[in-house]
Amino acid sequence: MVSGTGNGSSPTVSPAGRDATGDSKAAQTRTRILDAAAHVLSTKGYAGLRLNAVAAHADLQTPAIYYYYPSRDDLIEEVMWVGIADIRKHVAAVLDALPPDATAMDRLLAAVEAHLRHALEISDYATASIRNAGQVPLKIRKRQIEEEERYGEIWRRIINDLARSGELRADFDLYIAQMLVLGMLNWALEWWDPRRGLPEVVVANAQSFVRHALGEHA
Repeated sequence: MVSGTGNGSSPTVSPAGRDATGDSKAAQTRTRILDAAAHVLSTKGYAGLRLNAVAAHADLQTPAIYYYYPSRDDLIEEVMWVGIADIRKHVAAVLDALPPDATAMDRLLAAVEAHLRHALEISDYATASIRNAGQVPLKIRKRQIEEEERYGEIWRRIINDLARSGELRADFDLYIAQMLVLGMLNWALEWWDPRRGLPEVVVANAQSFVRHALGEHA
């Protein structure tokens, strides 16, 4: 999602008010600000984000931010929304690219990998959004919550398909299974240290854990 900001690249979802072409100087500056805010929010958190730090990361003067975002919270709100919207789009695209004969378990494991790789390798936005979901005021979370519900629907379909195909252990509550999987994936952002293992190792372990925990015939 974020270009030139840590592990991110510019978001594939165009936030409200952004020029989708990105050709104009104003659109490019807005993107730089948003990318910088995602990076700072992902590392410093809601309480620690300062607009002067965002401006420094974007190589701008702090007052320039107010031309694009009326307040600090407006900027954070957009980062939080983009974080979830973009990971939803990424996971959906990965699932859509699977072959028609992919099993429900195949789809679950593909979603596990897509979520983790996006959060650990690709996106400052996703990291910022997931890490700060419990820290920001509700007014900032409203659009993010709506997007989380859309993303959750993807996982509900996966878990439901797993149950219908007989690949899910019969003693699992579907909702609890979904929330445990997502909770595990999101928590990886808090403890993972690249010095202790590559993302590939985290992905492989997570997939094995999910397969053996949920699978009826694991």
